[in-house]
Amino acid sequence: ALGTVAARCGDSMAHGLHRYRVMEYTNLGNTGLRVSRLCLGCMSYGDPKWRPWVLEEKAAMPFFRLAVERGINFFDTADMYSLGASEEVTGKALREFARLEECVVATKVFNEMGPGRNMAGLSRKHIQQGCEASLKRLGIETIDLYQIHRFDRHTPAEEMLAALDLLVHQGKVRYLGASSMAAWRFAQCLSMSERQGWARFVSMQNHYNLIYREEEREMIPLCESEGVGVIPWSPLARGLLAGTRNAADDRQSTLRAESDDYARKLYDHPSDWDVVEALRQVAQQRETPPAQVALAWLLSKPVVTAPIVGATKLDHLESAIGALEVELTRSEIDTLEAPYQPHGVRGF
Repeated sequence: ALGTVAARCGDSMAHGLHRYRVMEYTNLGNTGLRVSRLCLGCMSYGDPKWRPWVLEEKAAMPFFRLAVERGINFFDTADMYSLGASEEVTGKALREFARLEECVVATKVFNEMGPGRNMAGLSRKHIQQGCEASLKRLGIETIDLYQIHRFDRHTPAEEMLAALDLLVHQGKVRYLGASSMAAWRFAQCLSMSERQGWARFVSMQNHYNLIYREEEREMIPLCESEGVGVIPWSPLARGLLAGTRNAADDRQSTLRAESDDYARKLYDHPSDWDVVEALRQVAQQRETPPAQVALAWLLSKPVVTAPIVGATKLDHLESAIGALEVELTRSEIDTLEAPYQPHGVRGF
């Protein structure tokens, strides 16, 4: 069952609205942890030297303030985002605008954080050092949700899982999560943790949206069966589902599109634009922004806990929150899903 709280829209921050919106909350998987149905992704905040579309600290602060005012209590970052600067900005913003004891702060470990043989991966050494560094940058004593950013094929799963379990017992981490990987590997990890009596992964942060639905074949059913919460990344397919990009000249649509080669690796299937067109049709009929319809589709899936939304414009964040008020009909969902064609694996 979902919990609700009234969150007032401020002044004319987005569209000049002066009314109350309702933020919804739910449990993260089978845990007792209550999180907002939207998670603010913090990759966009940190150091523009890392990526040109990233907002520096001063420009990022209004996004955290707006998120907190609207009732969002779930924030996701990673050590690799701006090479640590995102964690620093996230921690500072939450200390200023929120009650940390009510926030759910999530970060990740795996990617390279500097030169050297032990500055990446999921060895016991890198996990422990990575956690300590993230705690310092965030300015907190315990990370609520500590996630492996990808699966490390060069480290035994037993070593990785034992190291993560130790962090839980040391009180440095409360819950464990994973991100994009093969479903069979995730199943092995869950089984191994159960057999050893170690803390299990409670969430899966995977690549899942209207354009990329391959996760529905194995990962989504696995998470549903095992009581694992799903918190999808790239819910708007790097802007394709927000109406900010077009098939004719994708590179020139936004600043991020101009520099985001990864998006073109993720979304290269000819049928992708058929899905975008179906989305536009449903959005036009409802007189609702395409981004809200795309997020509402994700939120309609029972296994989805909270899509991770990123924003570099305040009205984009406001619009994402508005998706909570969009309830799609069965016919609309069928229209959105009909054009989908099988894809190759993307995202890990």
